[in-house]
Amino acid sequence: MTVHIHPAVDNGVKKGTGSFAGGTLVCKCSDRPVKVGIKGDVAHNHACGCTKCWKPDGATFSVVAVVPRGNVTVLENGDKLQIVDTSATIQRHACKVCGTHMFGRIENTGHPFYGLDFIHPELFYEQGSAAPEFAAFVSSIIESGVDPAQMPEIRSRLKELGLEPYDCLSPALMDAIAGHIAKTSRKAA
Repeated sequence: MTVHIHPAVDNGVKKGTGSFAGGTLVCKCSDRPVKVGIKGDVAHNHACGCTKCWKPDGATFSVVAVVPRGNVTVLENGDKLQIVDTSATIQRHACKVCGTHMFGRIENTGHPFYGLDFIHPELFYEQGSAAPEFAAFVSSIIESGVDPAQMPEIRSRLKELGLEPYDCLSPALMDAIAGHIAKTSRKAA
């Protein structure tokens, strides 16, 4: 069985240029596509197995990264954007026509990732953004219908691609969350 992770990594993870200055995310519409400008490179790019992230056809995982909130600007056809689930922590702004998630924003100022917007780098018109570094929420793909018996092969494929599989975020991001919570707890005490 061929294990398909995501079209952007199935044939190998492409390294970023190291000097990516940003670009334009473009939805999948052929008529009046939504365009979102991103200043600077992405951070914490990873394959994500959660059931909330947008995935292109044929993908088991999404590929998602973060950028500073202030570096995200809707350039064209913002009237086509809507929030997918207003009760979700990450407010995913998607095209109403094609369903592509253009960016996700956290509005809760107390959240550890407040100030970072989540984007799908494969939507860049330009090439060269930082490459995916790990895989997060790997077991969650079972919730979307993947047979649990396939998990060893999927984890093996992720490792083969250089995407260390985690069932949460990467250790560095988990440490950042814990640090934020500890700092917030000390302030409250």
